[in-house]
Amino acid sequence: MMTNLFSVFDPSSSLFNLSLNWLSTFIGLLMIPPMFWLMPSRYHIIWNSMLLTLHKEFKTLLGQSGHNGSTFIFISLFSMIMFNNFLGLFPYIFTSTSHMTMSLALALPLWLSFMMYGWINHTQHMFAHLVPQGTPAVLMPFMVCIETISNVIRPGTLAVRLTANMIAGHLLLTLLGNTGPSLSITLAMFLIVAQILLLVLESAVAIIQSYVFAVLSTLYSSEVN
Repeated sequence: MMTNLFSVFDPSSSLFNLSLNWLSTFIGLLMIPPMFWLMPSRYHIIWNSMLLTLHKEFKTLLGQSGHNGSTFIFISLFSMIMFNNFLGLFPYIFTSTSHMTMSLALALPLWLSFMMYGWINHTQHMFAHLVPQGTPAVLMPFMVCIETISNVIRPGTLAVRLTANMIAGHLLLTLLGNTGPSLSITLAMFLIVAQILLLVLESAVAIIQSYVFAVLSTLYSSEVN
């Protein structure tokens, strides 16, 4: 019996008493070998064009001060989150990105490394960021407090945004799916159509949320340079 509404997302799969929940994170690695074939497949061409577009966009966001090759960090981040989001749409596969353990483990080290790099190498620039240009002298102490708080909660907002969006759609799909056996055939047909539409929406959300996570991480990185 479910103890609460969110217990359907609790890890529960195991084999020979070995927990296999987080193994779903590595299933995406199975898709990498075909990318090394001599003749590129359609999947390879589409994936390469998508990564090239992301590289150009992240390069623009980072600006001239960005280090060479730094875009690959955010492209890898985007790829990993998108793979995990998509894998969670398949039945009986644990969605790792719907847990704060995963999303906070991605957001917190990134934010900490940006902050440490900024405060060590560009201390004056980081202090200048705490007071927006044109702020009256009277409001400066308040602006420093507000900017400090908004900076500190960044990893939390990154993690919660990803987790909440992944849980919300899965929860709706689960709740609608559980009502299926008790419905008539006519209503069940409508339910199937609704589930398919929701699944398409969740596929879009899987891409959008990974893109948002990567873009916001890039923006936070560009602020410390």
